[in-house]
Amino acid sequence: MARICNLPFAFAIFILLHHHTSHAIAPNISTDEAALLALKSHISSHPNNILESNWSSSSRVCSWIGVTCSSRHHRVTALDISSMQLHGTIPPHLGNLSFLISLNISNNTFHGEFPEELAHLQRLKVIDVIGNNFTGAIPSFLSLLPNLRIMHLWNNQFSGKIPSSLSNITKLKVLGLQNNFLEGEIPREISDLRYLTVLDLQFNQLTGSIPPSIFNITTMQIIALTYNRLTGKLPKTICDHLPDLEGLFLSRNSLDGVIPPNLEKCRKLQDLELSYNEFTGAVPRELGNLKRIQTLGLAQNGLTGSVPESIFNMSALQMLQFGQNKLSGTLPSDLGRGIPNLKIFLCGGNNLSGFISDSISNSSKLRVLELSGNSFTGPIPKSLGNLEYLEILNLDWNNFVSDSTLSFLASLANCRNLRELWFGGNPLDGVLPASVGNLSKSLIQFGGHDCKLKGVIPLEIGNLTGLTKISLSNNDLTGYIPQTVHSLLSLQEIYLDSNKIERTIPDVICNLKNLGALDLSENHFSGSVPSCLGTVTSLRYLYLSNNKLDSRLPSSLKSLQDLIEFNVSSNLLSGEIPLERGNLKVATLIDLSKNYFSGEIPSTLGGLDKLINLSLAHNRLEGPIPESFGTLVSLEYLDLSYNNLSCEIPKSLEALVYLKYLNISFNELSGEIPTGGPFANVTSQSFLSNDALCGDSRFNIEKHKEECKSKRCVSHKRA
Repeated sequence: MARICNLPFAFAIFILLHHHTSHAIAPNISTDEAALLALKSHISSHPNNILESNWSSSSRVCSWIGVTCSSRHHRVTALDISSMQLHGTIPPHLGNLSFLISLNISNNTFHGEFPEELAHLQRLKVIDVIGNNFTGAIPSFLSLLPNLRIMHLWNNQFSGKIPSSLSNITKLKVLGLQNNFLEGEIPREISDLRYLTVLDLQFNQLTGSIPPSIFNITTMQIIALTYNRLTGKLPKTICDHLPDLEGLFLSRNSLDGVIPPNLEKCRKLQDLELSYNEFTGAVPRELGNLKRIQTLGLAQNGLTGSVPESIFNMSALQMLQFGQNKLSGTLPSDLGRGIPNLKIFLCGGNNLSGFISDSISNSSKLRVLELSGNSFTGPIPKSLGNLEYLEILNLDWNNFVSDSTLSFLASLANCRNLRELWFGGNPLDGVLPASVGNLSKSLIQFGGHDCKLKGVIPLEIGNLTGLTKISLSNNDLTGYIPQTVHSLLSLQEIYLDSNKIERTIPDVICNLKNLGALDLSENHFSGSVPSCLGTVTSLRYLYLSNNKLDSRLPSSLKSLQDLIEFNVSSNLLSGEIPLERGNLKVATLIDLSKNYFSGEIPSTLGGLDKLINLSLAHNRLEGPIPESFGTLVSLEYLDLSYNNLSCEIPKSLEALVYLKYLNISFNELSGEIPTGGPFANVTSQSFLSNDALCGDSRFNIEKHKEECKSKRCVSHKRA
């Protein structure tokens, strides 16, 4: 009996011992602490020292920054150390955080691969590693995390194929793999994820067609596949099973066929992006039934026909983009009334015609209006001046007309947010008015090229102090460059070429210390090239050709160390070519042709190893072709014709393997024509009227190489 009575006592002792032993073995908060300290030890850089001072054994783990614990089990359930500028790797110890539900280490610079031990995180619902440098394949062990709902792996360097085993994560709602280096096809097994709401695979290198079954996931809200290499057609029944779809992003692929009218069944659709593909056929009028749509992108396809009027009655529409297609017809006569919320309207590069109605101002929120490259006619609406939010207006290359004072420019003075204004390529046939000075101080680009502008550049242009680019090329402007341009200190590009502007090039241009491009070619400028241009060291492109500039080139131009293209051809310049060693080291084009330069060609030109195009033709240069020209390894075009050059053609020119055009005709060269390198492909046209040359019979010259008499000579010009 006593023995029986002792049984309950013995059982109680057993339970207590077992409980004690279990606690000694089972993971606890100490396990979590060790895992986090291991992570800390794998972080090689944390500039703010947040973890260094905070993650310490001297304080409770649950009080550490970025750490959340459960009140019930006192275990780590969430780790958020995002955006802390941390650099390091992920240790396997992190797999010991067995109660972890959410892991967020986004926007740091962690690198390497995921340790397989993360597969132990069976409670994990959210993994967010956005914006790091993780490499390797997408870990297949992620498919062993049965509770995962959100997987954000984007903005890393993952490569390889998307594992089909991800379909085993049956509770997954969000799959974000965008902006990696993933390739191959989209696994059709993805469609087994019946709770998926977001599929984002943008900015990868995925190929093949889109699995049609993906469009059968009824929970789907976002499908984003932009910037891949996907091909094929969209299913005709694309929206039969997508009642909740809000965004369809398929731009910048190679999808073809017609745009399915069935898209109208995606009644909740807000964003439809199909631009930069190969879609053909008409724009479906059924798209006009998508009353919630805010963004409609159809640009850069092969769409034909007219734009359905229903498109212009989508009252929620904020961005409408169908530029660079083959669309024709006219825009509605009440354009703007049915799209009051429109902010961006891009329809350039089609064959649209007709007038632009004054009613366009009913789209009062317009910020960007791009109508360029069409066949629009009629006057430019003055009602554009009522668009108070307008930032970019591009009317280039149409058939718009205006009155002789270009009064539409005066109306645009009300657009105080205007940053870019382009109206070139229209037969405006008017005078640039003083009212341009009333345009927005925010204006940074002003373009009125190719539109038959007459008269002078108004002094008031100097009021546009924010300008970075001005283009008035190919007009009939006369007069001179006004002194007021000295106020345009932000100017980076000036294009006044192909006009009738005269007098000297004003020194005030030299005050524009941010100037990168100056094109004054094909005008009537006279006098000398301003020596102060040498102080505008920001210059990359300098075009002064086809004027009446005389005197010598100023030696100060040697200071333009970053000049890429330099053209002063067809002027009256004389004297020696002022090039010293080390000048113009990055130049790719130098054209000094059709002037009166004399003396010898500087051998220092041979140091310009970036040079692609060199023309010294039609001058009075003499002496030899420099041996150093053989080091112009990038040269493709060389024209030294119509000079008084003498001596032999240097054999060093045989090293110019990229040379496609060579003209050294009409000189006084002698000796044998080289046969190697580019000389194997040139014809007799390259050597005309050099009577003392001899060489292979294919050059059709009088002296063959056995009759050659070499006349070697030495340059007397110092390098």
